Amino acid sequence: MATLICGSLAYDNIMTFQGRFGDHILPDQVHMLNISFLVPTMRRNFGGCAGNIAYALKLLGGDPKIMATLGAADSQLYVDRLDALGLSTEYVRVLPDQHSAQCFITTDLANNQITAFHPGAMMESHLNRADETRGISLGIVAPDGARGMREHAEGLARAGVPFVFDPGQGLPILDGVELCRMIELATYVAVNDYEAKLLSNKTGWSIEDIKSRVDALVVTRGEHGAQIYHDDGVLDVPSVKAHQVVDPTGCGDAFRGGLLYGIENKLGWEKTGRLASLMGSLKIEHQGPQTYAPTRAEIEERFKQAFGNSLF
Repeated sequence: MATLICGSLAYDNIMTFQGRFGDHILPDQVHMLNISFLVPTMRRNFGGCAGNIAYALKLLGGDPKIMATLGAADSQLYVDRLDALGLSTEYVRVLPDQHSAQCFITTDLANNQITAFHPGAMMESHLNRADETRGISLGIVAPDGARGMREHAEGLARAGVPFVFDPGQGLPILDGVELCRMIELATYVAVNDYEAKLLSNKTGWSIEDIKSRVDALVVTRGEHGAQIYHDDGVLDVPSVKAHQVVDPTGCGDAFRGGLLYGIENKLGWEKTGRLASLMGSLKIEHQGPQTYAPTRAEIEERFKQAFGNSLF
């Protein structure tokens, strides 16, 4: 059986300015700002939550089915990549007269960033129907267009498919009533510690209130690991020390890939949490969200090194 990954597919365009923005921006002239920065280095990463989560799950041997939208103007590059990775494009819709979602990030030498995000085809993600899929045993509703997130949650619930609600960057575009509804439809909720506080503020529900409405609430805490609130209590999941810390982009998505694999394969919360933690650690050792490529044997070995027991 397959796992449906509802979320965005996007290009991340990352540029570096070999200076400091503050040296070129006049504070008393920001009301008439007109400035250009030379960026001699640039890289394009394949990203988007659905792409990143599916990539991690595929590494583990899962069968992810991405449900997302791309724009016809620039879709082929991503479609070709998904094909090369053996990731199904059955539920990837390419929309005419649209660009795909993409982020343009310029970073200076002080690690300040100027970011522009174009949602493009992502805003039409509701054109896909989660309840019209076949052979799906588990799902995740990850950040996407607001209407798409709402309708995918409703569709999975109608189809009787258990799913993870992962509001993430979608939290600012969903109101409290919408969030409450999606939590009540979900089987699991996954957020980071900051998002957990924001989710509580917007819904008016405490962590305990949210947990009471789902089978498990997973709260990631960066280098401090994660906590899984489930029927038998609260499980503290340790972090896995990375060989080197290179780039945190996509670590949360890698974690979710491990989470989905553990749930699908009924590994139990302790092993599932530890696998998810390991996947985040493996990702942080590489630049970009889809550039780490350990084999299953290498994942197994790292798991044994970190926790002293077998994974697969």
